[in-house]
Parts: sequence; C-alpha cells; structure tokens
Amino acid sequence: MSHPGVNLLEFDLDALAAFCETLGEKRFRATQLFRWIHQRGVADFGQMSDLAKSLRDKLAGSAHVAAPAVTTQHISKDGTIKWLFDVGGGNAIETVFIPEDDRGTLCISSQAGCAVGCRFCSTGHQGFSRNLTTGEIVAQLWFAEHFLRRHLGSTERVITNVVMMGMGEPLQNYDRVVPALRTMLSDHGYGLSRRRVTVSTSGVVPMIDRLARDCPVALAVSLHAPDDELRDHLVPLNRKHPIDELLATCTRYLPHAPRDFITFEYVMLDGVNDTPQHAQALIALMRRHGAQGLRAKFNLIPFNPFPQSGLTCSPMPRVLAFGKLLNDAGLVTTVRKTRGDDIDAACGQLAGDVKDRTRVHERMARQRSYTRRRADAPAVGAAPEGKTG
Repeated sequence: MSHPGVNLLEFDLDALAAFCETLGEKRFRATQLFRWIHQRGVADFGQMSDLAKSLRDKLAGSAHVAAPAVTTQHISKDGTIKWLFDVGGGNAIETVFIPEDDRGTLCISSQAGCAVGCRFCSTGHQGFSRNLTTGEIVAQLWFAEHFLRRHLGSTERVITNVVMMGMGEPLQNYDRVVPALRTMLSDHGYGLSRRRVTVSTSGVVPMIDRLARDCPVALAVSLHAPDDELRDHLVPLNRKHPIDELLATCTRYLPHAPRDFITFEYVMLDGVNDTPQHAQALIALMRRHGAQGLRAKFNLIPFNPFPQSGLTCSPMPRVLAFGKLLNDAGLVTTVRKTRGDDIDAACGQLAGDVKDRTRVHERMARQRSYTRRRADAPAVGAAPEGKTG
C-alpha cells in the first residue's frame, strides 16, 4: 500500500516543527500533532480533533503515519512477544517485548542485519543489508506500545524501558538512532526516562563520545572477553578499538550518563571465555580502569546456541562460579534470565531476514577456526598433558 508524502514517524519534535513550518503552521501545532501520533497512537489525521481542518487537509495530502507491515507475531510461554517487520527489499527485522512484574521492556532493532559480525550472534551470521531509518526505528515502539494498550485494554503506558539491543549496531547508524532516542525521551512523545533507555554497543568508540554530548542515555557495552586477543575474534570491532581504548571512552561517558555505572555484557561460551583464569583477568582489567574512575556492573548472558555458531553455552554451575568470582572481587554481577528462547527471541537469537551485502560467511569461517583452536588449547596455567608437576 502506498502512502502520500513523508512518514511523520521519521521526525523528532524539532524536525516535525520544521516540517509544520513548511506548511505555514506554528510550532505548537507540531506539539499537538506529535502528541496525537505518539501518546495516543493515532494515524488518521481526520481523528485529530483539536487540529484545524485546514491543517488536517494539508497533512492528508503531504504526510502519513505508518509502521512497516508485521509479517509474523509469536508469543512465548513466558509472555514474551516477538514481531517480524517487513522493511522492504527482502529485509525483515525483529522486535521483542519482554513483560515483567515491575516493567515492560521493548528490544528494538537499528539495522537490517549487522556488519560487526560478533561470533556468537545470529544476526551477525546473516551479514548486513542497510541501516534502518529513524521512522523504522521509532515505528517499532509506536506499533508495540499501542498494540499492547489495545491488547491489554490499558490507557496507561505499557512499555517502560527500551533497549537498543535488537538487530544491528546502533552506533553505526548514529544519525538515525539519535532522533529516535529523542522521540522516546520527549515528554510530548513517550516520556521515557534516560535511565530507562539503553543503547547497547560493541564498542564504536567515537560515537560513544558523541552520544555523551548529544543524547546521553544508559550505556551497555558488549565486552565478552578480558583480553584483546580473544575479543578480536569474538567481537571483530575490537581490532579497530581495543579494550583499553574502549574502557577509557566508557570512563569519559560516565559523567554524562543518567546512571553512575556502565553495564558490561558478557556472553558465556563453553571453553572459550568462561574459566576462572578468564574471570581473574577480567577482574584485573576492571581494577586497572576502576582506578581511573570507571564504575561498572556485569551482566553474564547464558549463550543461546544456534547451528551456525559452532558454540555452546557454559554449564550453569560454571556461569554461577564465574559470577561469584567477580562479585567476591567487588564487581557487581548478575546473570541474565533467558526469556523467549522458545520463539527464538532471546539474547543473540534475533535474525529476521536479511539480504546480505557483505562476505559474512568467509569471515565467520575464520572466526570459527580460531575459536576451535582456543577451546582445544590447555587452560591458562594448566600443566601439559601427562605432567602433574
């Protein structure tokens, strides 16, 4: 179905005001329009009763409000909902709603695919097609919030938290993500607290510095390794921005952040990054940067296997032992509860459908080869086979 003109979900409030000026309208009309769209979920300009009929007529001929079509909806036994949105060109993106007793969290995608190619992420194994537009990012929240209100019969806000942890690396789509964040935060939009909007990044250092200046929200960093050699192969972006550079940037971010810590995500991979030696190396790394002012919390993520990865999840006793070592060393550490894994909606499982424009399969084959060698090597400090000292 074709629509007239521009999709108003593309605009934060300032951009919508500029658009209204092109129609000969004052800024307060943009605020009214913004509220109708985002607070009430109305897409039909004819229903926006406090707008002048002349403005409604102008809008009908020059603009529209629409989310991408929903291809599928899956509901998990734990209440998690996953939507697949068709964004055209053979690409589809996934969005996940996670209900809990004290919050409702929406996990949003920022790209069709991902160019970072993290070893343990099913999105990365699909490669990369394109960045999403601001409107396609905001549309995931717009659709989910108002669908859930209708589904639950609620007039109150259902989504209390947004995490940019879906498909893609948000900070590689910076110029489209930031206006979307501003719409989420606006009191005339969704009114979300900066503490409750989280951008998760694999470590795009220059953009972390820009985010601190432009739109500081809660920051989560995909770390997954205590040293550069291992992280180079688990998170290839590390070759451009190694760990010490990344952690120094996180330290600079803290004075601007709405929380007094940075969250570090650490996916637990059996035999790859989960030994006591890895934990001790991580403790030493964080103590070194903590002396420079970095405050951190760790979130250990049980790996959700998928066939192409060649990886398996660390046994839960090992995950808990790893977490205890960190906690005993003074690093606040939690283990993420897996949600929606029965509908492939858990962390690292979002894959959608992507027309890859990169040579992802060659890169992943090299990473699998390296990880197998690491897993087969003796643990750090272990005695050679047949020798016990």
